[in-house]
Amino acid sequence: MGVSKTEGFTEEQNEIANLFKAMSHPARIAIIQYLLSVDSCICGDIVNVLPLAQPTVSQHLKELKNANIIKGTIEGTAICYCLNEATIAIIEKHFKGISNQLQNKCC
Repeated sequence: MGVSKTEGFTEEQNEIANLFKAMSHPARIAIIQYLLSVDSCICGDIVNVLPLAQPTVSQHLKELKNANIIKGTIEGTAICYCLNEATIAIIEKHFKGISNQLQNKCC
């Protein structure tokens, strides 16, 4: 597979693309939706609600964390995850921009 030519795009375009790439799996969407439904979460809780093995869930959590979509805090021997509000705000801003531009267009 070829290397992406990201240098020809703006920093914002690359940032949004990386966020969407990290979210581009149904398990990761399910994790995000689960985190929205609870105050905080321990990795084991997520394993109980997804049809995936614990190592697979951990890999998906790692991808979301690397993209700063989620953040985790260690509480004893457990890791509690939550959404990163700053990153969610970036995603929201992007979609609001699209929505605003669509309101001024017709086809």
